[in-house]
Amino acid sequence: MKPGKHKAEAAVLCALAATKHLVDDAEPRLIPLITGSVAEFYIEPMLPHVGDIDVMSHYSTVLAIPRGQSPPTQLPAEFHNWVKVHEIIDSHVPGYVYLKISYLLSECDDEDKYNAEEYGGGGIW
Repeated sequence: MKPGKHKAEAAVLCALAATKHLVDDAEPRLIPLITGSVAEFYIEPMLPHVGDIDVMSHYSTVLAIPRGQSPPTQLPAEFHNWVKVHEIIDSHVPGYVYLKISYLLSECDDEDKYNAEEYGGGGIW
């Protein structure tokens, strides 16, 4: 089956976002990731079982964790040297959540670890 125009345009935009390089690392980067059924199936051959490919993205300065979980001390290399950590809070609408800024992580230069500070007055999105 030949992909339609919208699917082809979406694939091009995802590729552009994934390959965008900034001149310096001072700005946040957009990190794309594949989600949905294509990311959940671990069978061969996978293609007949996948109806679509979902691509989401997040900034290198943002991380969401379950409410009550401690913030991480290590992150993958694609994350920025400072990261806002949001706690995930269930909403009254199924499939939706609130995000509350709870911590600020800053990377220690001498170690590959992050220090966490509680963020006071974090609003809920």
